[in-house]
Amino acid sequence: MQPSGRSANLGAWTGFLIVAFGALGLIGAFGTYAAELPFDRAVARSLTLDKVLAAARTPNAQAAEEALRPLLGDSADAVLSGSGPIETRVAAERVRMLSELHGEAAIYGFRLRCYIAVFTVMAALFGAMVMSFGRNTLS
Repeated sequence: MQPSGRSANLGAWTGFLIVAFGALGLIGAFGTYAAELPFDRAVARSLTLDKVLAAARTPNAQAAEEALRPLLGDSADAVLSGSGPIETRVAAERVRMLSELHGEAAIYGFRLRCYIAVFTVMAALFGAMVMSFGRNTLS
């Protein structure tokens, strides 16, 4: 028994709607990769700060620390050129860096939630529009 034209059409439109929401799910899934960036940066910077502390205990501390300068990024001057013991400078920079990256993570999270909400609403409106076209052609 063959499906009637009406049910075949409705199935096609329903499949299309499922694909539209599937695309929304993919957008959300890809967005989760951006959420990890601040954490990854914090871990990498923290490991570099640990290397600075280890380098400070070596006989050629100045050269070892300078070799780490590119990895420290915007923390380099505060850690390598600051005043006071290296341990104090590293601890202060670790606190500043974690605070900065925590704020960055909050911004990424907010943006991702906004993007996903907007895309969800747009996919729902698009799906409703498509279903209303299907309903008009099926009647």
